[in-house]
Amino acid sequence: MVASWLVEAAMAYNQTSMEKRDGYPAFVLLPVRHLETILSWAFESLPDEILIGFDPLQSMPIDNKIFDLCGGVDYRDDLFAGQAFVIGEPHLVNRGDSFSVHHVPEEWVDELFAADRGSRGARFTHWMHTHPNCVAIPSAADADAAQHTAGVDMILGIEFSPEGPLPWFEDAEGVRRPLNPEQRIEKKGWGSWRRQRRRPTLGRASTGHNIHGLELIAFHRTGVGVNVWLVDDDGQPFGLE
Repeated sequence: MVASWLVEAAMAYNQTSMEKRDGYPAFVLLPVRHLETILSWAFESLPDEILIGFDPLQSMPIDNKIFDLCGGVDYRDDLFAGQAFVIGEPHLVNRGDSFSVHHVPEEWVDELFAADRGSRGARFTHWMHTHPNCVAIPSAADADAAQHTAGVDMILGIEFSPEGPLPWFEDAEGVRRPLNPEQRIEKKGWGSWRRQRRRPTLGRASTGHNIHGLELIAFHRTGVGVNVWLVDDDGQPFGLE
């Protein structure tokens, strides 16, 4: 069973996805069960980044009613591979700093995943990596790495303390998408937490770090944003009728 705080966060996040849907040309459906697994890996790896690969779940095509509900006015159905399917199981591919996490020797990873993925090896359709103590906005290196992605790239930003040598980095331009329970998001705004030195705590990682905030975004290699909807095991978005 998914933790109650994450279900609440998914409901709040999906409300924003609904409000902003007309600003995106496409969307993806990410099961919250998979996100919970990824968060566990990410918290166990702090302060390092992790890289995760996904494939579309071919057995779960997206229902036409979901397309009608989640697609914006300028929705495109030809933007990336796997667009018609819910995202499948996550695979932990690499762990390291921002300079090395994307660069994994393909022959090594192909051998690692050969047992359960056959000839596909590490050639995943979608990717996600974490930004420890940094907003979920693509860097130049992220944009370069995305050029080799058939599907979409996702970024999970994690604000935590103690910060270590790299404090929370806020100075980045782009659309911010907090992933927190609704009661954690004050009307005064995310930035007010920093100004007033009031940092909510979502929980504590196994590494001893306090988790203060999460962000999640997806983007296509052309640079456009892709809307993310967090769904249950049946592919239905949390918090929407």
